Amino acid sequence: MISKLFTKLRKMREMKKWKGKITRNFKDLEHRKKLTKAQKKEVQDYYMNMIGKKVPLYCHEYFYSRTGHFTKEYVPNNVYHCELVPKANQHRLQGAFGDKNMCDFLFPGENIVHSILKNMNGYYYYEGEPVSEEDAVLLCKNMENVIIKPSRELHGHGVQFFSVKDGVTSINGKTISQIFKEYKKNFLVQNWVRQHEGMAALNPTSVNTLRILSYRSGMEVLIIYSVVRIGRSGSVIDNQCAGGISTTISKDGKLGKYAFGGYADDNIDKTDTGIVLEGYQLPSYDKAIEMVKRLHLKLPFFNIVGWDVAIQVDGEPVLIEFNTNPGLSQSAFGSGMGEYTERIIRELWPRPNTWFPE
Repeated sequence: MISKLFTKLRKMREMKKWKGKITRNFKDLEHRKKLTKAQKKEVQDYYMNMIGKKVPLYCHEYFYSRTGHFTKEYVPNNVYHCELVPKANQHRLQGAFGDKNMCDFLFPGENIVHSILKNMNGYYYYEGEPVSEEDAVLLCKNMENVIIKPSRELHGHGVQFFSVKDGVTSINGKTISQIFKEYKKNFLVQNWVRQHEGMAALNPTSVNTLRILSYRSGMEVLIIYSVVRIGRSGSVIDNQCAGGISTTISKDGKLGKYAFGGYADDNIDKTDTGIVLEGYQLPSYDKAIEMVKRLHLKLPFFNIVGWDVAIQVDGEPVLIEFNTNPGLSQSAFGSGMGEYTERIIRELWPRPNTWFPE
C-alpha cells in the first residue's frame, strides 16, 4: 500500500515537472494561440478513443503557437515521458544500456565513432584495455582534435572539443589530468568526426547530426521521424536545447522549410552559413536509415530509441550515440509521432509501466 502511494507520488511529481517545462516556455513565445472549442473536442475525442481518458492540452497549445500548425496528434510531454516511454522501454536497464561507453560493446562490427579513452564507473580503458589513471594521463598527453563528454548526460551537456600537447590542453591551459579530475567518472574521449562536405556546409564548427527516432514493433522497425541538428556559428554542439537548431527531414532526405532553436527561437529559414534549409539534400540519408533499422533490432529491451548519426567525409553513416529515453522534437517535426502516432499509442498503452508500476 505504501509502495503504491510512493509510486503514485513520484509519477505525479514527474508529470508536473514535464508540464512545467512547457508551460514556462509558453510564456516566452511572442505569439500565443488558444485552442478553439472545436480543436479541443477533436483532441479529446482522439485520445478518449485510444486510451479512454482525456489529456492535458498544454502541448497542443504550445506547439500550435510555436509552429502555426494544429494537429490532434501532438503528444503531451508528461504522457510521453511518464507513460509511453516507460511502457516501451525497460526503465531499470536504461542506466547501463544508455551509457555512451557501451555502444561498441552492443554493436560490434558496426561503424561507431571511435573512443580513444573511456572512464566507466571510475575505471579507465585506453583503446579497450584497462589502464590506471596515471597511465591514462600519460597515454593521452598528445592528442589532436578530440571530444570529451560525459557518458551518462543528455542534451550535449559537458561536451568539449580540444587538443593536448605535452599534457597541456587547449581548454584554458588546463592539464589533461585536471580535465579528467573535473569529469570525475563516466566520461569518454572520442575522435572528432570528419563529416561530409554536405553536412559541414550547414555549420563547419559542429558535427551536424541526424536525430532519428525509431520504434520497434515485433520484427518491424518504424522510423517515427528524423530531424537534422545544426550548430550555430562557432559552436561545437548541435543540440537544439544547447543553442543549436533543428528541422525535419523528408523521406527522401530533404530539409524542411523552417528550423527551430531555443524555446522561443522559431521559423529560422537559413543556417548561419547562409544555406537555405528548404529542399536542401542531405548526403547518404538512406544509408543512415538502414543503419538505424539494423541496429534497433539488436536492442531487445527498448522499443523507442533516439539515434544520433553523423555522415563521414566518405559518405558513410557513423553512430555517435543512442538514447533510450529520447525526447520528442515536436517543434521541428510538426506532430507527435506522425503517421504512426495512433498505432504506437494503441500498442503501448495496455503494457505495464516499467517506471511507475501500478
